[in-house]
Amino acid sequence: MSQQGPILVVSTARRPSFAATLDLARLFPVVETEWADAARAVEQVQPAAVLAATSDTDEAGLAELAARVAARQPYLPLISVDPQVPHPDNVIPFFQTQGLQTQGGSSDRLVARLRAALRVRSLHATVMRRLEPATPMALSHIDPARDATVLLIGRGGAYPTLSVTLGERTGVVGALSIEAAAKHLNIRDIDGIVLGEGFSPRVIDAFLTVLTEDARFRNLPVVVTAGDPARAYDLPNLEVVSDDVVQVVATALPLIRQHAFEAHLSRTLKAIDADGLIDARTGLLTREAFERDFASSIYQTQQRGGGLSVARFAFDPEHPRAQFDGARIISRLMRQMDFGAAQEDGSVVVVFAETDLKTAHTIARRLSSVMRHTSHGNRDERSEPAVTVATLLPNDSAKSLRSRLQEEAHRAAS
Repeated sequence: MSQQGPILVVSTARRPSFAATLDLARLFPVVETEWADAARAVEQVQPAAVLAATSDTDEAGLAELAARVAARQPYLPLISVDPQVPHPDNVIPFFQTQGLQTQGGSSDRLVARLRAALRVRSLHATVMRRLEPATPMALSHIDPARDATVLLIGRGGAYPTLSVTLGERTGVVGALSIEAAAKHLNIRDIDGIVLGEGFSPRVIDAFLTVLTEDARFRNLPVVVTAGDPARAYDLPNLEVVSDDVVQVVATALPLIRQHAFEAHLSRTLKAIDADGLIDARTGLLTREAFERDFASSIYQTQQRGGGLSVARFAFDPEHPRAQFDGARIISRLMRQMDFGAAQEDGSVVVVFAETDLKTAHTIARRLSSVMRHTSHGNRDERSEPAVTVATLLPNDSAKSLRSRLQEEAHRAAS
């Protein structure tokens, strides 16, 4: 990856030790400034990333720098080294003194963390360049409670507290075993992992090794709260923290938010490649594209014969996050021949091409069964939807089939 600009290092008058790490990694030019001049330096230097030695600053100074960084476009990573004060959500924490022996040393970890953040910046710049018409898109638009999902793994006494505390800030998928966690990783879009207590060092090592070896998961934020990992892992966003719930959430949330932003940018690029027919938030079709494809599919099926069925997944309207999670799961698991869209009434409608009613029921039940065990916001609500299915009849139009689907849904609800 080519260097995108200077790295701004903010510290007291004494040069921090991690600045030499940037020199050794050939991440240059490195521009150093003191805290009093940090906000002005962001405007003058126009850095690609900011690394701040925050062990000797106050909360107000860090908040001022974070606000100035957040206003920059494209995404400007701000990494706080050894933070001692509460930090805003756009500040990525990095602890030099935790897990040094087990994670390959703080120098390697810092460079890996920085390179991962710079890849997000590069992706954001690409989206901004290709998006027409130009539309504002920033990390601040990502609300973890609405857009991100964290996988919480554990079975110890801290698990309920972690679940509630994380659930107040983001979506949470719980797993009491590593096997259950592996299933969630394969069928859901996960933006971070919190690995709690209840597992042996050997099990933790095996799990982290699998994450390291799979390119899909290598950049996921991973926060380990119980014990030290057994060795070094190629996981740039891995942190080892104490079993203090407040510190776990403060460490995990900025990394989770950054990953959710990266995932949103990737979906936006896919939407651009599809000429705007895909909804970047859900990965399904936009409503307008869905209605056109729906009418066309009905016409073609009636002309050449065959089957076509439609399923409606109705979610609790008081919990819009449930519809979002369900839509993302459907977009990931549905067959390539099928298509769907999130609807204004809080449901998701999916068209199963070349599918009879019995097969459609089977597919819909399988999709629905995956949409369980996700909490939304600060409530422990399950996201399993009410499902209705209808199949195309010889004299059906798109309007009549949708109407019959709605009637089936009303009958099922009554």
